[in-house]
Amino acid sequence: MSATTAAPATPAAHDAGDSAPLRVLIADKFEASGVAALQARGFTVSIDPDLGPETLPAAIANLRPQVLVVRSTKVKADAINASDALELIVRAGAGYDNIDVAAASRRGILVSNCPGKNAIAVAELAWALILSCDRRVPDQVAELRAGTWNKKEYQKAQGLAGRTLGLVGFGQIAREVAKRGKAFGMPVIAWSRSLTEAQAAEAGVGWCGNLLNLAKLADVVSVHVAATPETEKLIGEKFFSSLKDGSIFVNTSRGSVVDEQALAAAVRDRHLRAGLDVFANEPPGGGGQFTDPIVTMPGVYGTHHVGASTDQAQNAISAETVRIVDVFDATGQAPNCVNRAAATPATELLSIRHLNRPGVLAHIFYTIGQAGINVEEMENVIYEGAEAACARIHLDAPLSSDHLEAIRRNPNVLAIATTTLLRRKSGSKR
Repeated sequence: MSATTAAPATPAAHDAGDSAPLRVLIADKFEASGVAALQARGFTVSIDPDLGPETLPAAIANLRPQVLVVRSTKVKADAINASDALELIVRAGAGYDNIDVAAASRRGILVSNCPGKNAIAVAELAWALILSCDRRVPDQVAELRAGTWNKKEYQKAQGLAGRTLGLVGFGQIAREVAKRGKAFGMPVIAWSRSLTEAQAAEAGVGWCGNLLNLAKLADVVSVHVAATPETEKLIGEKFFSSLKDGSIFVNTSRGSVVDEQALAAAVRDRHLRAGLDVFANEPPGGGGQFTDPIVTMPGVYGTHHVGASTDQAQNAISAETVRIVDVFDATGQAPNCVNRAAATPATELLSIRHLNRPGVLAHIFYTIGQAGINVEEMENVIYEGAEAACARIHLDAPLSSDHLEAIRRNPNVLAIATTTLLRRKSGSKR
């Protein structure tokens, strides 16, 4: 393990009483440019790309980082619970299924990721697999290297122009795949739980309200959904039985979203061709034995979960990771936070205009506490000149008139307004 210490950074808003440099642990491979950028900001940076699920908890307990950066390293509950210093986990990539987000949320630890920074890289690999399936490029290479000329066999190909490209999921990666599909002269259709017909029309793609309808209409399918409990084996026997014989199926998202046994049966019985960058049971780390039988099937072309692994993508992800840590150090907030609540139990909004004086907020919160009411969310807006402010406090129950009067008697309180929230407060969750 190596650690670099530089000059102290400006005291962070998340820990205003501590002038020590922010401590960052990078528990994975990470671009040298990103490491240098973090060090240049005066952070204490520890780097150990060999840490894994078993060794990470001890490293966190020993180094007590405030920020943990990972790519594929699994961050389980025991690592999250290993130190009370940990405040932010950054997944240097688009997904975050390798992080126990629920455990982080229970500890009040922010989790952020870097969405969209690898979109072009993954889209490019998806198209490499689509073209490989259509023209059987890997098979042709293998026969040429074996000294076999087999033009008679490989001159048989359907081509892509005019065939329908179906996208499962319609995030940033899928949109990049769609752009390239249009360049090949393919009509593009898409399905996503959140995609509306109007959004599809605005993006210039056809809208499918039903996943099986997409399977029936598409000649080529490319999957781009996150790994969640809701998407586990989303693509299964019904989907594959709805595809046309001889279709092309590509998955560059996560192995868990596809029922591999159903896919293998479709390859065998329906003559599907499949391009896979991800698998249900991948070896940990960057190397090792891989015995998944699906890759031995004729018509299946695989790569090593390298969709995001281009220099361009990794540099962009590195820069975004540095930006997230920068903002967190300066403000205590984390861009791209994935575990801020989409809604809170708040039913009341208490708005208090007050003079910007010491003790005002302490008195307000003391009174709320005496009422036995919980604060679900709050902000305190300071006005120009820093003479006055407005505290907007979301409560899970209304204050009584006596408690409101106790707040109102504070000489630094200018005005109070209460509002019943008709619906739960929506947060920003990506």
